[in-house]
Amino acid sequence: MMKKITVVSPCYNEEDNVAQCHAAVAAIFARDLPGYAREHIFVDNASTDRTVAILREIAAADPSVRVVVNARNFGVFRSTFNGLRHATGDATLVMLPVDLQDPPELLPEFVALWEQGYEVVAGARSTREEGLVLRSSRKAFYRIINALSDFELSPDVGEFQLIDRKVLDAVLSHNDHYPYIRGIIASVGFRRIIVPYVWKARKRGVSKHSLMMMIDQALNAIFAFTKAPMRFCTMVGAAIAALCLIFSAFSVIAYLVDPSVAPRGTTTIIVSLFFLSGIQLLFIGMLGEYITAIHNQVRGGPTVIEREVIGQATAAGTGPGSATATRTATQKTKRTARQG
Repeated sequence: MMKKITVVSPCYNEEDNVAQCHAAVAAIFARDLPGYAREHIFVDNASTDRTVAILREIAAADPSVRVVVNARNFGVFRSTFNGLRHATGDATLVMLPVDLQDPPELLPEFVALWEQGYEVVAGARSTREEGLVLRSSRKAFYRIINALSDFELSPDVGEFQLIDRKVLDAVLSHNDHYPYIRGIIASVGFRRIIVPYVWKARKRGVSKHSLMMMIDQALNAIFAFTKAPMRFCTMVGAAIAALCLIFSAFSVIAYLVDPSVAPRGTTTIIVSLFFLSGIQLLFIGMLGEYITAIHNQVRGGPTVIEREVIGQATAAGTGPGSATATRTATQKTKRTARQG
């Protein structure tokens, strides 16, 4: 039976790019992957332009296309993670943004490596057509996350990865309210190979990733995959307490030896109070990040609410990793529990 390759493409207000993305992927399969079935899932994050209308026309003309339309904008990671639940392929390209900054031309090479036995074929942005500030910020972030994490996250690897069905099942087993997908893929393991490529500059439209959104994603990665921030707070708190004890002992000894050299005055007190207050607020903020993440997780609820799924009848999400299959399995489990 012909193997199927699934491509997931998140989009938001990309009316200038969705048709070009679909055409590029279809052409690559027709030219370089004729022996594989194609499944292209577009996940729309409640676009306000003509993106959904264009995707509806594409899906009507191409039975290999499925469109998941979200009820509101849930962010690129939640939206993409939910799109992965609809994937039914033997291998899945986790994220191909419709702006094609990640080159779809690498897909045949990814598939060839997957056929050789690699379960994760990860694209690495060895060269980026972007500014120095962004490049430097990304490098600093990955140094921090790798220093704090229990596993290595390759600095230039994003969600542009082809993963085997078993890897996708392992990824989807994570019940994460705010999934950091590249971190989840790295954490589950499996045999991996990295393919370097040039990350191209966007040709049409504007990027939807603001500075605050990237900061939010970075903080989510740090607090989701490591306990080091809380351990850092504990160690710093212990060190400050030790220094305070040493300073107190020094003050007493200095006063007994020569009262004139003992430190005194309001300046020392004010500086100490502000320093310790700043440390306390920093630690309370870190603790708040963890509490917020726990609060969002325990509240439950769906990762994404879908408004509609556009595509043929069999494309409504009945594959082994789809949302419908997950709900069906959950219902069966509940019925079995009640019967037992």
